[in-house]
Amino acid sequence: MIRVLLADDQTLVRGAFALLVGSADDMKVVGEAGTGDEAVVLTRDLHPDVVLMDIRMPGIDGIDATRQIVAADGSSGSKVLILTTFETDANVLRGLRAGACGFLPKDTRPDALLGAIRTVAAGEALLSPGATRAVITRALSYPDAPAPERLSSLTAREREVLRLVAAGRSNQEIADELVVSPLTAKTHVSRILAKLGARDRVHLVIAAYEAGLL
Repeated sequence: MIRVLLADDQTLVRGAFALLVGSADDMKVVGEAGTGDEAVVLTRDLHPDVVLMDIRMPGIDGIDATRQIVAADGSSGSKVLILTTFETDANVLRGLRAGACGFLPKDTRPDALLGAIRTVAAGEALLSPGATRAVITRALSYPDAPAPERLSSLTAREREVLRLVAAGRSNQEIADELVVSPLTAKTHVSRILAKLGARDRVHLVIAAYEAGLL
């Protein structure tokens, strides 16, 4: 069972998300926070698997709350999935640097949001197409991004997987598109990360952009 904490200053929004999460057989809402400070405290006390985090909230914002949560729990602790109506370049980059595992707009389809929660709970990263574009826009600001020539080490299938990652696809969506198992898709992504010496999916997006795959 995936345990979810909702962090949003709007009661009606939290209620809508609670109904959606509660409709899934493999998830349950374990708490709700109306401020960034409450999100940090409740995450510490309840240890949810995933925190659905808004950015603009009273007190510390969602990105600062994310930073505190990640710093306290480490990579093996609660995962943060940011949901916002403010999908700007600055917000995306701040959120990713704070340690968020995913970034989606609030108008994401319900089924896609549930899928995103499962993806993040499984330890994978997830970027919406809008967030991906924001990363690409700032790609050259990353001095340690994988060099484009390293893509020569990838197989044709790995290059196709890389293109899909760069398009914001999750491992499940990659598996569906390529007609392979999710485990096979995850293995491809892991091999690409290793071959390119990339830290995460954000760097894969940059590598694909610089190599002209997008």
